[in-house]
Amino acid sequence: MLLTRLASSTVRRLFIMASKPNPHLLHQGAALQIPPKKARTMSRTSESSSSSSSSFKEAFGNYADYLNNLNEKRERVVKASRDITMNSKKVIFQVHRISKYNRDEVLDKAEKDLAAVTKQYMLKLVKELQGTDFWKLRRAYSPGVQEYVEAATFCKFCRTGTLLHLDEINATLLPLSEPSVEPLQINVLDYLLGLADLTGELMRLAIGRISDGELEYAKKICQFVRDIYRELTLIVPYIDDGSDMKIKIDTMLQSVVKIENACFSVHVRGSEYMPLLGSNEPSSFLLGVSDVEL
Repeated sequence: MLLTRLASSTVRRLFIMASKPNPHLLHQGAALQIPPKKARTMSRTSESSSSSSSSFKEAFGNYADYLNNLNEKRERVVKASRDITMNSKKVIFQVHRISKYNRDEVLDKAEKDLAAVTKQYMLKLVKELQGTDFWKLRRAYSPGVQEYVEAATFCKFCRTGTLLHLDEINATLLPLSEPSVEPLQINVLDYLLGLADLTGELMRLAIGRISDGELEYAKKICQFVRDIYRELTLIVPYIDDGSDMKIKIDTMLQSVVKIENACFSVHVRGSEYMPLLGSNEPSSFLLGVSDVEL
């Protein structure tokens, strides 16, 4: 009887101990009760990859179209710049025909040709660049703009003996642009580069005026070129993209020296030249004789 009670009590304790949870196995039981994560289906993966691929293709296509349009615009701008350069050179050649006998006639024709360059060829450039970040294509149109500045300043000096300023040039370009968009304006660097090229044309003009006996006019040109050279040498060190200007400064110095040497030679050795036959100058040995009879 006692064994039976002990056995029953032992069985009861074992049952109770078996029914209590083991604290060391709680985490295992809990892990077994958490449902597993659902695996991603192939449809969702394919949809996300296809959407990202389509967006990438669209962005790449838009960028490719932008580059193609920019390259086409650059080609048109280069063509317009070449036309401006060629026709501006014609204006400069026209001005070099000037003499003390045909000054007004030659300048009227040159100014008329310059106005045609502005209305026809500069207009094409303005149409291409207005309302855009035209500074991105500066290398494409800068040569034409420099030649245009050179021709405009050359005409202004021969007409008035003064310098044509940047504001005056840009004012002539404003009517070419539409009022609703940002107008094309010549920047300071292109203006200065064109001004540096002007000194070479003034040197040729001064030599031609000396050969025609206009020494005072050549001296005026010499002083004007000196002033330009002096002012530009002061600002060249502060120009960021001044590699072209530094090269042209050396050419400007050569132009100044050539004009000075020519004026100096005529001034010093002028008394050594024999006057022309028939001259009414006091130094002439044929004073009072207008013509020479053969």
